[in-house]
Amino acid sequence: MGLGILEDRVLEHVPGTTQYFDDPERPQYATDGTHEHLKCDRNGPVPIVLVPQPTDDPNDPLNWPLWRRDLITLVLSITSVFATALGPILAADTVLLVSTLKDVTFVKASLLTGYFVLGCGAGSFLFVPSSRIWGKRHLFILGTILLIVTSVWTAASGSKSYTNFLWSRIFQGVAAAPFESLVNAAVGDLYFVHERGKRMAFTNLAVFGGAFFTPILVGKISNDMGWQWTFYFVAIFSGVCLPAVYLFCPETAYRRDPTPRFSATKNNDAPKDGVDQEQEPKEHSAPSHQASTDSTTTPEPAATKDEEQIHTSAEAPIDTAAHTTIPPKATFLQSLALFNGRKSDDSFWKLTLRPLPLLLHPAFLWACLIQGLLIGWTVFIGVLMAFFFISVPLWWDEVQTGYAYTGAFVGALIGFAIAGGLSDWTARLMTKWNGGVYEPEFRLVLVIPQMVLGCAGLYGFGITLDGMLFGKYHYAVPLTFFGLEVAGMVIGAVAGSLYIVDAYRDVVIEGFTTMIIFKNFFSFALTFKAWPWLIQSSVKAEKIFNALGSVQLVVCLLTIPLYIYGKRLRSFSYRHDILELLHLR
Repeated sequence: MGLGILEDRVLEHVPGTTQYFDDPERPQYATDGTHEHLKCDRNGPVPIVLVPQPTDDPNDPLNWPLWRRDLITLVLSITSVFATALGPILAADTVLLVSTLKDVTFVKASLLTGYFVLGCGAGSFLFVPSSRIWGKRHLFILGTILLIVTSVWTAASGSKSYTNFLWSRIFQGVAAAPFESLVNAAVGDLYFVHERGKRMAFTNLAVFGGAFFTPILVGKISNDMGWQWTFYFVAIFSGVCLPAVYLFCPETAYRRDPTPRFSATKNNDAPKDGVDQEQEPKEHSAPSHQASTDSTTTPEPAATKDEEQIHTSAEAPIDTAAHTTIPPKATFLQSLALFNGRKSDDSFWKLTLRPLPLLLHPAFLWACLIQGLLIGWTVFIGVLMAFFFISVPLWWDEVQTGYAYTGAFVGALIGFAIAGGLSDWTARLMTKWNGGVYEPEFRLVLVIPQMVLGCAGLYGFGITLDGMLFGKYHYAVPLTFFGLEVAGMVIGAVAGSLYIVDAYRDVVIEGFTTMIIFKNFFSFALTFKAWPWLIQSSVKAEKIFNALGSVQLVVCLLTIPLYIYGKRLRSFSYRHDILELLHLR
């Protein structure tokens, strides 16, 4: 039993458990002569093995110049800022909408945010399988066009009809879905493993940071120019992004040979100590991927950040596919096509339905809860913020209410810093303590800071918010606790994602889709209950947030049995594949 994790009684080699040959912080260097048959990055003093191995096709995105790949990432990240900004864009304007729009109550105003996340969840449910079959380019272009159209729609007719306002928000959620769910996957298409770290951090900052920074600006714009202009500005900036997306963001999905090019273990040694000796470098903080003995599982398509498993051996034969005819390089005009062929032969409906059964799987259900609940509580707080800060005793206007989100923005940055600093450090340290054997369950220790910060934020926010109304606490105190809650949310999102990537590599896309759908539909449901709960509690925030904090605490404590039994669960899942049982593979 390694560090409290129970060993499996059936499989000798459990998928996900790996043996480090080297420091997992470092890429795999080609220095010993055993990598001479592999393609390497030779720009530095020491060649680095390229993972995944690129083809000889000039149309393979991995063969494009780095400046071109970085330009694609920059354009998609900037567009993502405006897409995800639409989620909290009304956070500072709740009271303004109630006071200026006809027959709009606080519940109806909060539902304008709820229906946005509903549209985003529904869009992701359909767009992810579409991207795996036909690629991502058409979805990014469609999403950008919808951002422009729906933003103008909201600004022009939202004040005239609540129904129009509501439907425009639903379609805005659909427009944002490709950027929320597919931008990180595009980074996986474009870069080798050793190139992804900074790019992935940049795209995550664009997606999450933009969402928390938006209310800070929106309050000022709404106060000086009217709330309609917040949507007009999104339409204008999205309109600037549209030609950039069309001209500079070709299809990044590429259909690769799903079989590994090289399939020998290092120095022809068999796996030792009951674990797989993985040679692939870690991907965005993940020290390992699917184990070499897990070769019977369905490989993840290239469009979804897949890496071919490369086990180095001097005797490994070169793939004969390398000698096939190399297609000509696509012209610039050809790169503007919306589609360039199917990326998968799988059925669209099978791919669409695959995420749903994973809700019955304990690990994926845990990941949905550990991520989705705190995201939902954050939306819940955003819905109630305006009531407490615009009414007695502060009487803040939209500008001041918007500035109140500075604490949440800082909390998000702190969460990223803690998650980034601890995720690799704890994995390396526990792997060292475990005799060099890495278990994906080591990722679960990130739940400790999530639990401390998230639960403290929820309990503290409720207590100090009530105290603020009676002059007991300065308004900065509950806003500080709000920042702690957001920091816990970010850490939880990282913890859940890393565990799924490391432990269930072959269904990681379905897992991420499940988590996106859960958190969006859960957040939508909370917007229905925000105001009724507040009224039922006699406008006492402490009662509500004590309950939310207790629920979050229980969910965090569920990590303990997952840590202990996680390895056995991985073994059971490998031997009894729920997707195969339901004929969805």
